[in-house]
Amino acid sequence: PAGRPAFRTRAELANTITAGKRHLTVSLRRRRSKPRCSGPAARVFGPPAARVFWLTSTSRRPHSNSMATTYKPYLNTVRSTLDAALCLRNFPSQVVERHNKPEVEVRGSKELLLNPITIARTDQERCLIEGSVNSVRVSFAIKQADEIEKILCHKFTRFLAQRSEQFVIMRRKPCPGYSISFLITHSHLERMWKEKLVDFVITFMEEINKEISAMRIALNARARVVAETFLQDFAA
Repeated sequence: PAGRPAFRTRAELANTITAGKRHLTVSLRRRRSKPRCSGPAARVFGPPAARVFWLTSTSRRPHSNSMATTYKPYLNTVRSTLDAALCLRNFPSQVVERHNKPEVEVRGSKELLLNPITIARTDQERCLIEGSVNSVRVSFAIKQADEIEKILCHKFTRFLAQRSEQFVIMRRKPCPGYSISFLITHSHLERMWKEKLVDFVITFMEEINKEISAMRIALNARARVVAETFLQDFAA
């Protein structure tokens, strides 16, 4: 009939049918491999193979990543609160003429201060955000479960505080009851990006916990080696 290809032999017809089946199989595979939705939810609502790979890769992650997952809501809350508090402006002192001091530190006018906000993850791990018209002070306490972590935290924060000029926004002395404090003024926002400052504070909070945990593990390993070496003489 008109419109249909003419096959000379049965071999040509068989080859054409096989090629059509392959083309149909490839098309179905491509259609199934496409995610059902685009964006971040595509990883969850995608094909089963993608979901299995995602779960497998998550289960093989080290313990630090699982800890970071539980730590993420606390950091997100601190990030959103700090982003809202960093709405600063240049405001000279109302008490002393031609002076411009951070009101959150001076506390000369109560009407220029905002209510402090405390975000607590546990009893020992919390963050204090104190805002004012021209400055914000951020203080957070690091988790200290035992005496070893207290010593490591004290030594590490003291080391950082002695080099506070390199961090620009770090206070040399933290607020009472907290491990480290940051002071952000309107002049910092004039010279830096607000998003980058918030990212720096959040990244600092993540990395300092990792550093203290790593130092604790290294200290335990070193103490174990020293104890084994010391007791070898008695065993001999």
